[in-house]
Amino acid sequence: MADRDRLLLVGLGNPGPRYAGNRHNVGFMVLDHLAADAGISLSRKAFKGTCGTGDWENQPLVLLKPETFMNLSGQSVSPARSFYDVAPARIIVLHDELDLPFGTLRLKVGGGHAGHNGLRSIMAELGTGDFARLRIGIGRPLKGDVADFVLQDFAPDQRAWVPDLLDRSVAALRLALQQGVARAMNTINAEPKKPSA
Repeated sequence: MADRDRLLLVGLGNPGPRYAGNRHNVGFMVLDHLAADAGISLSRKAFKGTCGTGDWENQPLVLLKPETFMNLSGQSVSPARSFYDVAPARIIVLHDELDLPFGTLRLKVGGGHAGHNGLRSIMAELGTGDFARLRIGIGRPLKGDVADFVLQDFAPDQRAWVPDLLDRSVAALRLALQQGVARAMNTINAEPKKPSA
């Protein structure tokens, strides 16, 4: 099944309707939005998750939503990576980011997990952090527990901005496919922090 040009895009979240609207599930939301845009079905059950394959922007893709729960995401990503023979450098992980204001997007390659348990699990299973990440800002709570915050739905004043956030996330991924991650970073990371909610 080797295809050296294939990209593996992984949306992080927790499975099931209880978590569907949570901030922690914004990676799932973006992947679903991209799949709809690309006409790729996420109906195959494999690698402890749901996945689909297809072409988008003239690029063969594997889309993966781990169903292991966030803290064990690597147990889904690692076998998918192995099956499709995708190098870590050809993986883009879509995840929520507490350290960015709500609505801010940042693209990066490599680095640590910054306490994000989904990234921590992927790094442990792959043995490297040398993959790309689309960091989707959810902000930090002004008070209260961070774990409770990420497992809550977006605040009412933010929900109206979520469709825009999903559109901009897919646009950022399209740019990464068209230009390559390194060049796309210069454009995406220079964008102002928005929306203002």
